[in-house]
Amino acid sequence: MEILSIENLTKSYGDKILFDNLSFSIAKQERIGLVGVNGTGKSSLLKILAGEEDRDSGSITHAKDFTIAYLAQEPDLAEQKKILDEIYSGDAEIMVALRQYEQVLLDLTTNPDDPKIQDRFLQQQQKMDQLEAWDANTTAKTILTKLGITGFDQKIANLSGGQKKRVALAKALIQPADLLILDEPTNHLDHPAIEWLEQYLPKYQGSIILVTHDRYFLNRVTNRIYELDKGNLYTYIGNYQTYLEKKEERMQLEQQNEQKHANTLKRELAWLRRGAKARSTKQKARIDRVEEMKEKKFNTKSESLEFQVGSKRLGKSVIELNNITKAYQGLRVVDQFDLLVKPEDRIGIVGANGSGKTTLLNIIAGRITPDDGEMEIGSTVHFGYYTQDHREMDEELRIIDYIRKTAEVIHTKDGGTITAEQMLERFLFPRAQQWTYISRLSGGEKRRLYLLQVLMQEPNVLLLDEPTNDLDTQTLAILEDYLDAFPGVVITVSHDRYFLDRVVDQLIVFDAPGKTNNFFGNYTEYLAKTIQQESKQKVIAKPKPVESKSKRKKLSYKEQKEWEQIEDQIAELEAKIEATKIAIIEAGSDSEKVQSNYQKQLELETALEEKMERWETLSLLVEELEK
Repeated sequence: MEILSIENLTKSYGDKILFDNLSFSIAKQERIGLVGVNGTGKSSLLKILAGEEDRDSGSITHAKDFTIAYLAQEPDLAEQKKILDEIYSGDAEIMVALRQYEQVLLDLTTNPDDPKIQDRFLQQQQKMDQLEAWDANTTAKTILTKLGITGFDQKIANLSGGQKKRVALAKALIQPADLLILDEPTNHLDHPAIEWLEQYLPKYQGSIILVTHDRYFLNRVTNRIYELDKGNLYTYIGNYQTYLEKKEERMQLEQQNEQKHANTLKRELAWLRRGAKARSTKQKARIDRVEEMKEKKFNTKSESLEFQVGSKRLGKSVIELNNITKAYQGLRVVDQFDLLVKPEDRIGIVGANGSGKTTLLNIIAGRITPDDGEMEIGSTVHFGYYTQDHREMDEELRIIDYIRKTAEVIHTKDGGTITAEQMLERFLFPRAQQWTYISRLSGGEKRRLYLLQVLMQEPNVLLLDEPTNDLDTQTLAILEDYLDAFPGVVITVSHDRYFLDRVVDQLIVFDAPGKTNNFFGNYTEYLAKTIQQESKQKVIAKPKPVESKSKRKKLSYKEQKEWEQIEDQIAELEAKIEATKIAIIEAGSDSEKVQSNYQKQLELETALEEKMERWETLSLLVEELEK
């Protein structure tokens, strides 16, 4: 069932056309991932759908009572509001009731004996009962907690940038809406929060359209992909993996069509050059057709960032940290930390927000002096540091001048050179755009330009702080290929699981501020080991059944029946889960069936987990009785 229809949507900035005559629709319960190279207009399209930005032309049609919840890439929150007041903002009756309830609850805490406040509190409780708002209240606080936000009466102004983004995300998730629009929802989230969001979004009641660089997230959440490419919109049924396969098929077909078109045009031109006899009207029509064929364009040019930049020679001595300690306001974020970095090491730094990851990277880069400990940097080390923001970027410069300040040319592995202009072209900045001021670029284009500037320094030790934030998936794929061939050391802070799996082979894990451990392997391997250890601890921690003074000699009748049936029940649940997975595949483009079956799969998996836990309990009891 269609809930939103877009016809002939056009948007441009100056002489740059972002998209022209786009037409598409969004159906109920759809989970749409919007992808495309930075600068193609993804965020602009989301803003237009959210009513935050005007369109040049086109129509957007929906029901009269249609509602939208929107998370902007850079959220604008009321700085003087408290967190819960901001979360519950909006005109919906349930939101008003929640705001009023939280306020009277705060008043009652301050003045518990005031009879007027007590009366207001009772009235507000009745209002909450009437609107069945208690679940929404619990859900909001649960969402905030899962996203790492506590102290709900804090003012927005006192939060960090990352905390503000998470509050804005919680606000979007709690608002009643037919369509949820999310622009980079995984930015500033740590791994557990991203994994929680992956579980939450499939159960969301409305439809969803989102932009994200997180490819695992796209794969697990979406059932349709929209791709913006050179002003056109291509739609694919399925998740991100299916999109990659279908896009490859589309590009191959486009290349075949281009070749057929070229062959036909060649024959037509040969006909005209020979001056073949024909009636004048026919000949004129043929000439017109040839002119049209000359103008026809095919989208087969695959822009890429492929390059083989050289790097300065790196000796055997790279980086060594001994007993490094750094504290802020008495809290040790890095505590007696040791690290030996060898040539060609690929190290990922992971952990919760605020645990000390960026501090460690800044210590290695020499931007922060540790309170204690020793650090040795090899004499041949040349750092390239890609930071979380680009405040160091002078946006009053033109693109070409910004790059030329770093280098006019760079050297390739084979001893050749590449000019600044050529490198910009390889980074998807055509010659005509290179004289544009940086201030006119999109956020993602600025990040791409900043990345190029770092790499053009020809470093042999790359420090990357959240490099995946605001970069498109195509740029990330090429960066990963570049890092594969990079001859130096890579040390990266990242929450992007796919990026970590592709790039690193060892991890520094911040379990808490100042508490770290090392793991040799990628992130998926680390996660698997963590889950395995937690499962073992859960079994060990299970309380033994309380025995009466006289030792039990056998299972109760009810337990015996349950023990006899439980393995069959587990097998039955496993079979149902497999059948549901097949049903999801067979549902194809029927998004309602896909969502219904996916919800059923989640319920069955929960039931299976409960049965497995009960089986463990009963099996322990049986073992005790058999001794």
